[in-house]
Formats: sequence, structure tokens, C-alpha cells
Amino acid sequence: MIGSLRGRLLDRAPDGELLIEVAGVGYRVSVTPSTAISIGEIDGEVFVHTFHAVREDSETLFGFATIHERRVFESLISAHGVGPSLGLAILSVHGPDALRRAVAEDDVAALCLVPGVGKKTAARLVMELKSKLDLPDADTIVLTAGGEPAAVGTGARSDVRAALEGLGYASDEIHAVLVDLPAEGETSNLLKDALRRLASGV
Repeated sequence: MIGSLRGRLLDRAPDGELLIEVAGVGYRVSVTPSTAISIGEIDGEVFVHTFHAVREDSETLFGFATIHERRVFESLISAHGVGPSLGLAILSVHGPDALRRAVAEDDVAALCLVPGVGKKTAARLVMELKSKLDLPDADTIVLTAGGEPAAVGTGARSDVRAALEGLGYASDEIHAVLVDLPAEGETSNLLKDALRRLASGV
């Protein structure tokens, strides 16, 4: 199976397909619009991580700017009813980090923005992807320099979230204060800070 390509970019089609020449062979690679734009200039050297989809009647290469994006794609297509084309369509609308946040927050409406995804399908995807994407707390999703997700202060923030939910605060109120809390600290101090912010309307 082809896991990555490094070569010369010969063409960039309007539909998001790249033509990459490697050792004299041109590979047609389907990518998201954002990858197509950012991958590089025509005749320049480019590199993409790839997923090689093989069917009885066809073989298709899907390309990704980072290994993390490819892993998220693989998680997507492991969900019921999601093939490679739909998986790429989802990533075309929501990048890996945005998708993780949408799933963590049960944002069905966000997935409905993907062409061909209705409310029932979106709701099912949210449920399935919760286990497949290994989500951290929605308020602590950040990316490292290499594009990998990292959870900062997840335990303390999760405790604060649970405490605020127990006190009856709405999810949007909780989200508004958690995003501004320090990344590290004692749970009790973070909770006091959160309550202070909620009381002041911040």
C-alpha cells in the first residue's frame, strides 16, 4: 500500500485532485480544497501522506498534509456508512481539530454542513466518532507544532466542568469560562476562578 508520496507537483485540478510525479510516474491524488491550496506551487516538490483505497474496479489515492489528518480520515471511514469520498468531504468542511471539537460538543448541526449528511446521519456519526477519535475534553483541544492533538490540563478542567454541571450551569456558560482558565492549577482554585467569572458575567 502507498503510505506517502514525495515528488513534483505537475497539476492541480479545480476539483481538488493533484497530479504528483514520483520517479517518472504521475500519481493522481484526491485532497481537500485546503490541502490543494497549501500543498505547494506547480513544478515544486511536495509531500503528502496518503491513504490507498482499493476496490474491485478502482484504486484511489487520498492525500493529507499531516499524518494526524490521515489518521482522522481513517477513523471517519471506519464509521458505518462512511466511505473514502464522504470522509474526504467531511474533512473538506471540518479540519481534524474542528471535527474533534464538534464531536466532543455533540454539535450535530456542524456535521450537517457537509453536503450529503442529514441530521440522522450526523447524529449517528457523532455517537460513533466519540470512541473512534479518542477525544479529550472539548475545552482543552490544542495542536502541537507537528499538527498532533494534545490535551492540556484535561483532568482539572474536566473536574471543573463536572462541578459546574452539577451546580446547574448551562453548557454554553461552562464553555465560555473554561476556555479562558489557566492551563494548569489546582481544581479548587480553577473552580473558584470559574465561579467568579460566571458571577461577573464574563
